[in-house]
Amino acid sequence: MRYSHILFDLDGTLVNSEQGITNSVAYALSSFGITVTDKSTLRPFIGPPLVDSFMKYYDFSIQEAKRAVEEYRVYYRKSGIMENELYPGVKETLYSLRSYGAELWLATSKPTVFAKQILEHMKIDDLFSHCFGAELDGSRDSKESVIGYALQTQGILDTEDFLMVGDRFYDLVGAHAHGIDAAAVLYGFGSFEEFKQYRADYIIEAPTELLNICAN
Repeated sequence: MRYSHILFDLDGTLVNSEQGITNSVAYALSSFGITVTDKSTLRPFIGPPLVDSFMKYYDFSIQEAKRAVEEYRVYYRKSGIMENELYPGVKETLYSLRSYGAELWLATSKPTVFAKQILEHMKIDDLFSHCFGAELDGSRDSKESVIGYALQTQGILDTEDFLMVGDRFYDLVGAHAHGIDAAAVLYGFGSFEEFKQYRADYIIEAPTELLNICAN
């Protein structure tokens, strides 16, 4: 295989998590007296670290942003974590990649504890050799740091046969920082222009296209 180790982002790549994340953000904002009538405006919160997004889009201080994340998790733990669904073709693609001999890792900015619960809920946890994510205290929340941690814990020095699959520029930047090729998916929350700007090695419209990329 061209790529024997494939790292996957979670939100916007494996699962459509828009409902759960935007509902959780809206709940958090309500604790600050902010009402969101159109939750689609909260889509930019999907993918990046939450603290950064609260500071960027609502001009919160670092202290306010951290409190907003705590409020976010009140709803997320109760309901939001289950308000998502696998994208069409994801499960079949994962099974095929495994049958080809590829090792699958999850690399997400979401806290590891939540990521594992989602994989289990979607019944795809057995397809992943490792699940790497952020810590609940906010550390290791960038994609670059998550990938770096994954490589370090597994003693990986040569990433020539690694591929990162994600839907935002954070995935591309994080992968390229470690010499890893990156495939950007158009069915998530990113855009073609974004992927071209951040030099995606591949741009795909459906999960099944990974089979041709990785098998060649």
